[in-house]
This record gives sequence, C-alpha cells and structure tokens, in this order.
Amino acid sequence: MLGKKKLVAGAVLSMLLSLPALAADDAPMNASDRTAIVQTLVVKMNANYIEPAVAERVGRAIASKNAKGGYASAASAKALSEALAKDLREFSGDKHFGARVYEGFSESSGVADLPSRAQIEEWREQAARRGYGIEKIERLPGNVGYIELRNFGGPEFVGQAYTAAMTLMAGTDALILDLRRNGGGSPDSVAYLMSHFFPVGDHRHLIDMYNRPDNTTQQFWTVPTVAQRYDKPVYVLTSARTFSGGEDFSYGIQAHKRGTLVGEVTGGGSNPVGWYSVGHDIAVAIPTSRTTNFVTKTNWEHVGVKPDIAAPAAQALQTAHAAILRNLVASAKEDKGRTELQRLLTMVEKGETDKPIYTLRGER
Repeated sequence: MLGKKKLVAGAVLSMLLSLPALAADDAPMNASDRTAIVQTLVVKMNANYIEPAVAERVGRAIASKNAKGGYASAASAKALSEALAKDLREFSGDKHFGARVYEGFSESSGVADLPSRAQIEEWREQAARRGYGIEKIERLPGNVGYIELRNFGGPEFVGQAYTAAMTLMAGTDALILDLRRNGGGSPDSVAYLMSHFFPVGDHRHLIDMYNRPDNTTQQFWTVPTVAQRYDKPVYVLTSARTFSGGEDFSYGIQAHKRGTLVGEVTGGGSNPVGWYSVGHDIAVAIPTSRTTNFVTKTNWEHVGVKPDIAAPAAQALQTAHAAILRNLVASAKEDKGRTELQRLLTMVEKGETDKPIYTLRGER
C-alpha cells in the first residue's frame, strides 16, 4: 500500500489540476502587495525549482519586470496570478509552471498530516463522479478495444477502475488507449496502468524521479499485484495537448517497445511540480523534480514524445483503427473472417460506420 504522504499529495495534486481557480473575494492589490508576492515567489523558486540556474534567471526577469511597473495593470490576485503564470512559462520554457488563486490555500509543511476518513471519502467520491478519469470505453468494429483516459488520479482511487476497464477489454484483438486530452496526474497511477501490459512476473523498472527540495530519488516500477494482464497489440493516441503523466505513459510504452504511438508530438513537460503559497491565496506550481526513463536515461522535457505514426490529432483514432484492421486482415486464418475484416477496414478508411438497426429481423 502506498504511504500516507503519497495519498495526500496525489489527492491534492489531482484536485488542484482538475478544479477551476477559487477565490471568495478577489480583493484589489496595490504595488506593495505585488512586490511582496514577487519577492516571495523568487525566493521559493530559487530554493525549489529543479534547474537552479534557470530559477535565478527567471527570478531576475520577473523581479525586473515588476520593478519597471510591468505588473501594474494586475489589480487583483487573479489578474496577477494569470500574468505570473504566463511569464513563468515563457521565461523558463517549462510548461509545468503555473499560478492560480485558491481560497485558504496553504502549502505542505513537508510532514504529511493524516487525512481524516471524511477527507478520504470525499476524494474517493470526487474520483468516482469523474469516472476515475475514464471518459469512454467501447468495442470498435473488428473487435478492437478503445479506452479514453483524461487524467491519472491517485492509484488508491482509480486503480480498481483501471483493472475493471482492462477486464472488459480482455477479449479484444487489439487495444487503443486515447490520451489526446490527458493532462497528467499521478506517476504511481501511470505505473499501475502500465503494469497491465506486461506479463505476470515481469517486474519492470519504469522511471526515476529526482526531487530537489528533498534531495531524494524515487523509483517507479510496474506493480506485481496487478492480476489482469493484456498481451495483444496496444496503440496509444497522442496530441499536442497530451502532457505530463499522459506523456510519461506514452513515452514508457514506446521506450519498452510495448505499443505504437499514433498522433501528434506531445506537449513536452516532464518536470513534476510542488505547490507553493506566495500570499493573497495565490498558489504557484513550481517544477521541483526531474523524471528519467530507465530505458532511455532521458525524458521528454521541451521536446515532447514523437509518435511512431504521425497523424493530425483529429484523425489519430481513424488512423490507428485502420492500422489495426490491416494487421488483422493479414493474419486472419479464415476467408469469412478476412472478408468481414476487409469490409470493416474499407469503411474505416472512408470514415464510415454501420448504421444501427432498431427493427426486428423479420421486418427488415
């Protein structure tokens, strides 16, 4: 079982990433307020950002801009947080930077407080109401499985749902995982889902994650206790919107030669964040960690994950489905089965589908 610290961190991260910014009263801000916030941000960025030299450069740029009145038009916490988020990303090139307003936000003290049973149940209910990040499950023509996953919630809340989804897909001849709108989440859940695609007993080292504030490195491996395994072909759909944990999964599947990526180059963000308070309910996401894939000894920061089959995001599903059907046609052992698969392939290539029939067979 994962530790309490991971439980708290994973749940908080999931909520901060998925909920809109909150503020009960977006009070006006003056020059003194803005300067205090910028100074606090610079100190915390220098102490925690994964690239110290970049932190110093970005901090100087933001402080200089504020001194010259560059944030004078940001007359509220919301306006300033939006301006800072934009500049942090542009000055650093790191898309994981962010800033939002959250009423009553306070950063972690470094010691994980045990969540109450009510808090855990609330987090569990939120995960359930969002479908555990699973937007859609379907069996496509030709016995091809399809799962669209929007994010990676904490494994304590979504792990069983992942296994249930994979159980539904167990009888398919190939599987498409759609991560085109996946913005990331828990690396533990990435490892948990990936565990379904390797044989039982294949305990595989996936990534290492170095955390600068703690000066520690954590290893992530496949999970031996995952019972449901899938050994058929796997295709992963990507887009420019696929980010962070979505990229981690895509990159890992590709690096371990377990699947085929179809779509667009991903967003290019591999540095996980910590959330820090800079005052006036402004929470800033500062990338504190560096991810290193065990196979490639590098990551996808700034460059994204390159697909094996390039296709516009909007056509990625059609492209992957057609590629799978071609392989199934080529490997079909019976003429009848091959003929039906060829018919389906021709329809998919044309962007057509069989129309549903809602009348009794004798009435057709």
